[in-house]
Amino acid sequence: SKKVNLEIIHSAVGPISESDILLASASDAVVVGFNVKVESMAVSPAKREGVQIKLYSIIYELLDQIKDAMAGLLEPELRETAIGHAEVKQVFQLSKGIVAGCLVTNGRIARSARARVLRKRQPVYDGGISTLRRFQDDVKEVRSGLECGIKLGDFSEYQVGDIIECYQLEQIAQKL
Repeated sequence: SKKVNLEIIHSAVGPISESDILLASASDAVVVGFNVKVESMAVSPAKREGVQIKLYSIIYELLDQIKDAMAGLLEPELRETAIGHAEVKQVFQLSKGIVAGCLVTNGRIARSARARVLRKRQPVYDGGISTLRRFQDDVKEVRSGLECGIKLGDFSEYQVGDIIECYQLEQIAQKL
């Protein structure tokens, strides 16, 4: 695969031997066998050196396991999903800082999600939601059609008409 480099260090026929184990130990590798047994002299060195031995009798299982192991080496992709938008209707100066008085226009605003401020469709801030309030109550989320107060991290330059976009980041396992 172009995404993961797999290196076969040694291949041979016959049972898995002590020298196979020592080579795998020196190379920090896994020993894979197909329709073979492990010599009795190789078992204790494998345990002592912490070498994994994987034996298979069905070739498709072997291939699937190797593909899965290679896929596990890939960094997950981050997928961003917008979950709601709120329009800034008013800006309030409070003792705890500047807060945006907003109307949730679609979806929901969730305190656990990330948010960005869009001004004329251009992002001016991206970060976490530090405070989400409905009237005087701290809330976990506010749904479409409701008003709320939002404070985003250390951002304080809200303007009436700004859009606060709430989104979640999801890690997606890559495939080979």
